[in-house]
Amino acid sequence: MNEQYGRYTVITGASAGIGAAAARAFAARGHSLVLIARRTARLETLRDEIHAAYPSLDIIIKTVDLSVTNSVLQVYDEVKDLPIGTWINNAGFGSYGTIGAQDLSKIRQMIHLNIETLTILSNLFVRDFADAEGAQLINISSVGGYLIVPSVVTYCATKFYVSAFTEGLAHELAARGAKLRAKLLAPAATQTEFGAVANDNPAYDYDKAFGTYHTSAQMAEFLLALYDSDAVLGIVDRETLAFRLCAGQLPYAGGSARNQKVSD
Repeated sequence: MNEQYGRYTVITGASAGIGAAAARAFAARGHSLVLIARRTARLETLRDEIHAAYPSLDIIIKTVDLSVTNSVLQVYDEVKDLPIGTWINNAGFGSYGTIGAQDLSKIRQMIHLNIETLTILSNLFVRDFADAEGAQLINISSVGGYLIVPSVVTYCATKFYVSAFTEGLAHELAARGAKLRAKLLAPAATQTEFGAVANDNPAYDYDKAFGTYHTSAQMAEFLLALYDSDAVLGIVDRETLAFRLCAGQLPYAGGSARNQKVSD
């Protein structure tokens, strides 16, 4: 088990849901934290809660709108010199609705946050921490990043990107002998603010919508299991809600005679 005492775990989208639960879980392991989200009051409350339980930890909060590219670059620049052990790209949201009848402003923001922001932060972290012993990059995808779910096709497409990008990165890092590991968590129904935001319904009820689902705390336990493992993917079965750790699931064309030839 790689506890990484004295090193920081960075979590985006940390003010609620899986992000906040992950913060509590990694703090219990002795990790100092950098918590990034838009809502200052919630970050301060979470920081104070964790400090009360683990007063020796350093808990840094950063209020940032990660849908703004310059803010993404700025916050990374502010934290990159810390001894970071783990970076968790959790920030993102969904949107239900048929294609052609969606709020384009919301869709544009979702694509930017789920895809562009994650890609920028992943690239920067790989650039600076590829050779850091024990370092991990964990991107939060979705079981909807491996299958198409009715009425949420655009969201699924963003998570297909996250899955393909991160599995591909895992192959690249292994091929170059990097010490950094890239991993994916793919939740199914989890009781968070996701449902309310995706459906534009503050009264969204998970019991009525799904009946059975995971809590954020359960998902944080799965995240720790992935962190502790050598697996690339931790995925929840959408029908049974069973969790399993496994290798990447997407076909990889490494070694193919059809690959582009690159001269030295």
